[in-house]
Amino acid sequence: MHGCAQTGPVADRLGAGVFGKEWGRGARAAVAALLAFLALSTARAQGLPPELSAAWAATGLPESSLSVVVERVDGTRVVSVNAGQPRNPASVMKLVTTFAALDSLGPAYVWRTQLLVDPGTTVSADGTLSGPLYLRASGDPLFKLEDLWQLLRELRLRGVRKIPELVVDRSVFGPVAIDPGAFDGDPSRPYNASPDAWMVGFGAVRLLFTPDPRHRQWRVTMDPALPGVKVEGALKWSDAPCPGSPSVQTEPFLTSSGVSLRLSGAVSGGCGEFSIYRLALSQPKHAEAAFRVLWQEMGGSLQGSIRAGGVPSDAILFVTHDSPPLAEVVRHINKMSNNVMARLLLLTLGANYESGPATVANGDRAVEGILAARGLRFPELVLDNGSGLSRDGRISADSLARLLAAAWQSPVMPEFVSSLAIPGIDGTVRRRLRESEAAGQAHLKSGSLRDVRALAGYVLSASGRRYAVVSLVNDERAQQANGFHDKLVAWLAAQ
Repeated sequence: MHGCAQTGPVADRLGAGVFGKEWGRGARAAVAALLAFLALSTARAQGLPPELSAAWAATGLPESSLSVVVERVDGTRVVSVNAGQPRNPASVMKLVTTFAALDSLGPAYVWRTQLLVDPGTTVSADGTLSGPLYLRASGDPLFKLEDLWQLLRELRLRGVRKIPELVVDRSVFGPVAIDPGAFDGDPSRPYNASPDAWMVGFGAVRLLFTPDPRHRQWRVTMDPALPGVKVEGALKWSDAPCPGSPSVQTEPFLTSSGVSLRLSGAVSGGCGEFSIYRLALSQPKHAEAAFRVLWQEMGGSLQGSIRAGGVPSDAILFVTHDSPPLAEVVRHINKMSNNVMARLLLLTLGANYESGPATVANGDRAVEGILAARGLRFPELVLDNGSGLSRDGRISADSLARLLAAAWQSPVMPEFVSSLAIPGIDGTVRRRLRESEAAGQAHLKSGSLRDVRALAGYVLSASGRRYAVVSLVNDERAQQANGFHDKLVAWLAAQ
């Protein structure tokens, strides 16, 4: 139980012989603490306290661009600034999607990717499957390359070596593909990945850079080595100190034989070995290429094509792969702010809420229905794709605070709170507040776009009280609010 309430007579706690000056000092301290708490709970409830007012003034931004709500988890609101104003929350929108998913599907929910065959299908002595192999995709947001390897290994253990053709059933989703370059013109960045019912490793290839000090050059290896994808250009070797995170520019372009990723930039040799991830192919083509590569590495052969199609109603289950439970998936989404995973989670909600292939529209309706069942109606909410990577997303600080309060009181509170990043420790806020007393004392979701800085979550104060905090800044100069957000969390942690 959080809080600082105590029981028993004051004299009993202090000792029967403690009076005079000692009691006077204790009484004055108790009164001062009480007055400070009352000031926090009442006088400041309609605006920023002086410390935060000064921090906000230092940003040079107008208060009209700021929305802040701070309240104790018991519901007592202590700070409220422009709380009802709809704003773009950037990736803080993931809190809405992930709480709705945990609340409706449950923390143990899993996605199931299945391999099936027609009735009567046999495996010959040389490992040839007598009919097509069907793959029923489920929209698993965390289906990695090693999961595909494990699925295919199970196939090999059952004696299969030659597959006539692979039929991929993506019917759990409707037409949900997007243009990865549409949001910001950078189609190779994984945060822009398109959702797909069968996504392998987020649809990205890994580029492993290994330093060669003798020749003062960087060697690059692509994993998986997909047919039709090449790497061109090279990084320049630098003797400058390593800045921490190497900066590598990649430009994808089409060639007569497929896609090339053109590299440029200079990286310090002192950075050592490092990896980056980039998009090169569409999700379907990436998954198909990964299937071919891994199956061939296992000694298998695909004699025909990989095509889209449905699984017959009488098909027989052959091999199954289950995803990690939803609680783990949500941790990936919130701690690391994974956009395409959040998109797939929204579509999964749509698939479970309405019949027929899922779309963003029925995913949005699913979330609204799930929240409404808990008494959470947010008329201003524009969820869009559920990830926050949107120019159109809208929600108010008041609504987010209500969601945080509901999550705190819900059965899935432990899974929800533990999915948030801890300042100075992990996730998207691991480099923030490292030298502050607030390090390790909060669970937060951050969000940023060109004109958005946002923060929401829970902070444990020095007095033992737990606070929910929401801050949304929408302004062309929103990056200037980063320091204010750090001071907001540090101020709460000190209460």
